[in-house]
Amino acid sequence: MPAHATEPVRPRTLDTVVVTATRGEDDALLVPAAIDRIDADAIRRAQPRVNLSESLQRVPGVLARDRQNQAQDLQISIRGFGTRASFGVRGVRLYTDGIPATMPDGQGQVSHVALEAAGRIEVLRGPFSALYGNSSGGVIQVFSAAPPARPELAAAVAAGSDGLWRGALSWRGPWQRGDGGYRIDAGAFASDGYREHSRARRDNAQLALGSDFGTDGEFRVIANALDSKADDPQGLTYEQLQVDRRAASAGALLFDARKRVRQQQLGAHFEHGVGPGRFGATVHGGGRDTVQFLTVPVAAQRNPLSSGGVIDLDRGYGGVDAHWQWQGQLATRPFTLTAGIEYQRSDEHRRGYENFVGTQLGVRGALRRDERNRVDGNDQYLQADWELAPRWRIDLGVRRSRVAFRSRDAYVTADNPDDSGRLDYARTTPVAGLLFRASDWLSLYANAGRGFETPTFNELSYRSDGLSGLNTALRAATSDNIEAGLRARRGDTRVGFAVFRSDTADELVVAANQGGRSTYANAAASRRQGAELSWSGAWSPRWQYALAYTWLDARYREAFAVCGAAPCAQPDNVVAAGNRIPGLPRHNGWAELRWLPVDDFDIALEAHAISDVFADDGNTAGAPGYVAFDLSAQRRWRWGVFEVTGFARIDNLFDRDAIGSVIVNESNGRYYEPAPGRRWLLGLDVVLARD
Repeated sequence: MPAHATEPVRPRTLDTVVVTATRGEDDALLVPAAIDRIDADAIRRAQPRVNLSESLQRVPGVLARDRQNQAQDLQISIRGFGTRASFGVRGVRLYTDGIPATMPDGQGQVSHVALEAAGRIEVLRGPFSALYGNSSGGVIQVFSAAPPARPELAAAVAAGSDGLWRGALSWRGPWQRGDGGYRIDAGAFASDGYREHSRARRDNAQLALGSDFGTDGEFRVIANALDSKADDPQGLTYEQLQVDRRAASAGALLFDARKRVRQQQLGAHFEHGVGPGRFGATVHGGGRDTVQFLTVPVAAQRNPLSSGGVIDLDRGYGGVDAHWQWQGQLATRPFTLTAGIEYQRSDEHRRGYENFVGTQLGVRGALRRDERNRVDGNDQYLQADWELAPRWRIDLGVRRSRVAFRSRDAYVTADNPDDSGRLDYARTTPVAGLLFRASDWLSLYANAGRGFETPTFNELSYRSDGLSGLNTALRAATSDNIEAGLRARRGDTRVGFAVFRSDTADELVVAANQGGRSTYANAAASRRQGAELSWSGAWSPRWQYALAYTWLDARYREAFAVCGAAPCAQPDNVVAAGNRIPGLPRHNGWAELRWLPVDDFDIALEAHAISDVFADDGNTAGAPGYVAFDLSAQRRWRWGVFEVTGFARIDNLFDRDAIGSVIVNESNGRYYEPAPGRRWLLGLDVVLARD
């Protein structure tokens, strides 16, 4: 089965199935790359099921931080890639049921992911991520669960601290002829927010249909929709943090900073045997409309070249990924070859307005920006894996990527010139991996490859010198990556260990971050190196454990200059060689101890530990590390045709003060986004299964 497909209905035989690295169904012990899988039970067990960060903490190398700000999405980085994002996700490729949640320019979002319908999450790290093209510091794929063997009606409700409320309904089952099935999932989430001015609401729905056809074919159709609205409390300074952790910034209140997003998306996957191989294709299309009110000061907007303080962005996007896979023999040994092409396109109408009318603030005012933008991504890829000896496997791959940016300016005045422009980036990213099967339960592997990352259109949209037009000085970052590791699976015990290093040229960094608007620049060179460990198992049928740990040393290797504040005509702030890359802890750990005193009842204690992080490139401001504990209990009952699950959860059990995330290089010193204190959550799931 190719990487771009919903989890099929057919029964599985492999203990651990992964498709992210190899674009085919495989056992994790045979994959020469760092990859982890999170199953449905871990996604749903005593969790709010609101954010992807709830599950990703189980994966080493991944830092997923809930900012307690639904207007800006999660902060997700893999092995240090993606930390610069002040909103959305950068540097990491995201997929839901094979449909890209990352645009061709590398900008992604996860707010539309339907966790209620998730069957598994796969996370790929290291050099093989480059086979997914632009901004592949890592790959996260969410796959919907297969329809059950009998019709089910399910409902879920949860309530917790700070006015949190979540509800969900699901209807799923097989077709009468039994060769596929359907899922209809709908959910709603609302919260008053931990901080002042952080109220949020989100409604989502998803439809998944699938069936087999012919003697060797299958298709899947996925449609989903999202409607979200959230206030933006923005960051706090250190002094504000000491006075009131729940406060919002003065600007957020003054301008009523907020964001509204509506998204609709449709995708289809098809595959069938063709001659000696198998052909597969995924086609998708959608639209995402965003309106965001920033806190850009009125005085700054009076500059004739200002883009205003309100973003109105209508984006349409779509694409196709088609590939052919052949399985046979080379020199009498098993051999698989995959060749494919991918095309993605994003068209957006970006308008900017003043965020004031007269003396009234936080309202849409006069037009200050009007442009049509387009990004095209054209990629070709080739991947081969060969079992060259009974215990040896080699994987090779190469991808050619071209990303083209086009901008047509429709807002031209005597004081605001025509800012139309175009930029093109192209790279070839090879990768190679070698695996040795030391025993039936132990594999050793090593791989190397090159990746690249272009700026996103948002990052190109603003210049630190105060002038209008695209920031054409930004270059694409390129990375040379190496990795070595082992993976073991014996009985209930799973162990994974990897060491890695990535050397990056032209690192994309935040030059200035002010009023919710960021400008970017290139650093000369940087290095990320570290180690990852995962370990899970059972001491007895009643006691289970799991842990994930990451050590990461991420530094700039050469000095570079950026603007200390925007606007500035010339960079005036020198960042020293050896400084740590901001937003990244050196140590990040998670552990869980689970006790099952009786069948259908379990109690879990989780621990999270994160060391200190710097908030700016100069390493002059930062957030201290912390350790926090969560406690949960879950009980299942079966009453005839009903299956009922109730759970209770307390997060931050000992009420520790912690900084949940930092806003990198925030020009006003408002770096800090505090995490909540002690919180509670109660939930109930009910499933009615019909024979």
